[in-house]
Amino acid sequence: MDTRLLTTFTVLARTGSFTAAAAELHLAQSTVTVHIRTLERDLGVRLFDRLPTGALLTDTGGRLLEQAEEVLDAMARLRAGSDDTGVVSGRVVVGSPESLCASRLPGVVAALRADHPEVDVHLYAAGTEECVGGLRSGRLDLALLLEEEAEFPDVTAAPVGREPLALVSAPEHPLAARERAVSWPDLAPESFFLLEEGCSYSDALARRLLEVPDGRPRLTRFGSVDAARNCVAAGLGLALLPLTTVAEELRRGRLVKLDGPGFPDVPVRLARHRRRWTAPAAREVAQTLARHLAD
Repeated sequence: MDTRLLTTFTVLARTGSFTAAAAELHLAQSTVTVHIRTLERDLGVRLFDRLPTGALLTDTGGRLLEQAEEVLDAMARLRAGSDDTGVVSGRVVVGSPESLCASRLPGVVAALRADHPEVDVHLYAAGTEECVGGLRSGRLDLALLLEEEAEFPDVTAAPVGREPLALVSAPEHPLAARERAVSWPDLAPESFFLLEEGCSYSDALARRLLEVPDGRPRLTRFGSVDAARNCVAAGLGLALLPLTTVAEELRRGRLVKLDGPGFPDVPVRLARHRRRWTAPAAREVAQTLARHLAD
């Protein structure tokens, strides 16, 4: 069987769209259609229901998807084993929270380019749920999670570092002038700019604020560290962010760190699929990530 058909099958299963699959595979949409029809004819089953909204895996297609991925993994291992050049190469897609993409990962990519110029690293900013889904679907090779706990039946998530957090405000904010540490009752009436739901430390802060009797905090969610940070710098409220993302603003005096309730460092976890084979390029990326994030 032509493994190109299996590749098209797995990409279409993940994207749910002939158009998206064709774009990702750099094929004409008609070629994707031919691949799927040929595979369905060879197997004697219907793999997808064609709907106005896209392509939906049938029950049979869902059962065969894992087997198709295993065949493609085996082919990848075979190709890697036949490469006697000793040069590690390939494309590795890493999912990561936006805060790490902006602050910590540029140095990792630079180190990889110096040590392994044939490894092509692609960063994809995403929260925990999307990263885990990407590992399951095969769209991501590796992922970084900012989570206290990360238990998944099909994804491993080993701690590789910790991210300190900082509660910040603009210098002119009333709480910044306090001589004593601010308390939860002090914080509960304030406006906060938090990262989107699914961010573990933002969610924990929101829960704690809402537990304060009659606190009524005003909570605004953003998908971007830059947006939250800029709102705080403009004097509109407070934010709890990784220290690395506000270090420059603290140095320049655009933000100040509040002395308040303790916020524990957040573990950084390196995640990968339990069953899927890790290619040599992905192994090198994982090792470099672990080394740099441990610093």
